[in-house]
Amino acid sequence: MMEEVWGQRYDDRLHLRHGPIDLQIRVDGFGRRQAYEAARIRFGSLLHGLVAELVHHRRQLKPSYPQPRDVTARRMYEAAGPFASKYWLTPMIAVAGSVADEVLATMTRVTKDIERAYVNNGGDIAMFLRPDQCFSAAIVSPSGYDLGRIHVRSDDGAKGIATSGQSGRSFSFGIADAVTVVAHSAASADVAATLIANEVDVPDHRGIERMPANTLFPDSDLNDFEVVTNVPELSESDITAALVRGSKCAQKMLQDDLIDAAALFLQGQAIIIGTDSHFELSHQLEVDIA
Repeated sequence: MMEEVWGQRYDDRLHLRHGPIDLQIRVDGFGRRQAYEAARIRFGSLLHGLVAELVHHRRQLKPSYPQPRDVTARRMYEAAGPFASKYWLTPMIAVAGSVADEVLATMTRVTKDIERAYVNNGGDIAMFLRPDQCFSAAIVSPSGYDLGRIHVRSDDGAKGIATSGQSGRSFSFGIADAVTVVAHSAASADVAATLIANEVDVPDHRGIERMPANTLFPDSDLNDFEVVTNVPELSESDITAALVRGSKCAQKMLQDDLIDAAALFLQGQAIIIGTDSHFELSHQLEVDIA
């Protein structure tokens, strides 16, 4: 039986849900009604387009693979592509951000009367900002702990934010409480946040529990790769080592112009890569990652 697409308006926002996709949308401007109607219509066919080629989206991405027919799926492949030569990944690594990007693009195509808009897909956020506009959001750990704030201005050029980490919606190879990334699209931020979070780790720590992904979820695109299931309280030296390890990954992405900035969080400590102006954090390590 096909699951119904569900939508609701409240507090000038639109909430759309279908299967695993759950979007919170806000548009500021005279084009709000037109934008919301376009989002609702596009959302109705979005999941079906992704599922049609799902078997291909769950395999390791290689340059030789042809582009999918579905528009949202193509966003996934394009976002994951620049990372695929260095990391093992599947196009599904970008699915949440790509959905947010596609719905935002649909709204901005149908009307120019938008001052500011965002599509939040479980923490992966696509943004549209007219000049002099800004966007701010809280950064929260999977356990609900307030980690700080993130700010993006229209002149920054960034259009996407994503957060990943252990105990989040997806499995992680690493132990980060959270990694939040600012990038030129939500899909790119989604990929980068996942990969950086994977690198925040103390690989030989015996107290960190891991299990094959497909024993936890048989249909996982991560197959039998081991993912983290539990992280004990760590020593200060282990926390620093894990964050520095992830930071080196983030620094390389920054140098390659794949991200604009990143903040990495683990057990009360954090490191920022890139411009500090994007983040307001309660705790931050001062370390040399060279």
